[in-house]
Amino acid sequence: MSHVETNEAHWDVLADAYAVHARRLWAQTAPTWGNFAASQSRVPMLPADVAGADVLELGCGTGYVSAWAARAGGEPVGLDISARQLATAQRMQQEFGLSFPLVQADAEHVPFPDASFDLVISEYGASIWCDPYRWIPEAARVLRPRGRLTFLRNSTLLMLCEPEVGAASDRLLRPQAGLHRISWESDPGVEFHLGHGDWIRLLRTAGFDIEDMIELFAPEDSQTDDDVETVQWARCWPVEEVWFARRRP
Repeated sequence: MSHVETNEAHWDVLADAYAVHARRLWAQTAPTWGNFAASQSRVPMLPADVAGADVLELGCGTGYVSAWAARAGGEPVGLDISARQLATAQRMQQEFGLSFPLVQADAEHVPFPDASFDLVISEYGASIWCDPYRWIPEAARVLRPRGRLTFLRNSTLLMLCEPEVGAASDRLLRPQAGLHRISWESDPGVEFHLGHGDWIRLLRTAGFDIEDMIELFAPEDSQTDDDVETVQWARCWPVEEVWFARRRP
């Protein structure tokens, strides 16, 4: 199967596990970002002027980011490859009384006309599960001139230190040369990661000006570990990156 078909099947299987967290995230009164819940004031992935903006979330999953955008006055569309993830998002819409379009589609082939949106956003959606050489040009295509792109992904350093199974190491375990498509022994999904130079060249070639990149570390008071991104590791090295870019006129 193609990576698109593989990831669609993978996320249909994972949908029940992510549905457990959907209600909590939909209920949040303020956005938080990434695995260690960075505040919106620290990481402004939703711009202050999002009210009235047309927002496209690529890889929306259960739709909570789109819900946050809607509550801030935006006009979001949630797009995801997984029908079962979108079914959870639809249930949350009904429960919380929010309504916005949910579209099942591949973020590498976005089914919208050119210059349709003011903001394209992705938190662990298209940002790692789609080929950046395909989804970044699509994001540029559907953005209006001076439209914004914000996305959160695993840090490049984490990907170089992450073993096939287990927690991230304090040693480089994977070459950066040729970094692009990654598959895991313990996970049937297919991820995509690039080095910083490749990200910069790709974004600029696609028509973006890069405005910022924030590296995220675990806060000192964090107590939550997962199987890969331990607090000990994430206090020492950036565990996530948030990129901010704007479409050139």
